[in-house]
Amino acid sequence: DVQLQASGGGLVQAGGSLRLSCAASGFTFSDYAITWVRQPLGKGFERVSYIAPGGGRTIYTDSVKGRFTISRDDAKNTLYLQMNSLKPEDTAVYYCARNDIGGYHYWGQGTQVTVSS
Repeated sequence: DVQLQASGGGLVQAGGSLRLSCAASGFTFSDYAITWVRQPLGKGFERVSYIAPGGGRTIYTDSVKGRFTISRDDAKNTLYLQMNSLKPEDTAVYYCARNDIGGYHYWGQGTQVTVSS
């Protein structure tokens, strides 16, 4: 079965850092682009960052550019999101999602990130 398991969330003060991980299994991880998606409480989903197969191309939403870095270790089937200079508006549940034709067909269970002011 395809599984994506996000971890690494927590409570941090504004200006702090966290590193999220997403462990993948059940498919050839290196063949797929992966996206980090977040959902603040009571709000819609927002695509945060994207990484292509091989890691040669990355995309960030404007609000996290210069603060977040997405990376992948295909040998470990793991995706990362290094989040620096965190702001209260970064508070959300963060998910990793596999990019499939037609959308995100597989999601991890999510990890809560809470940034206090």
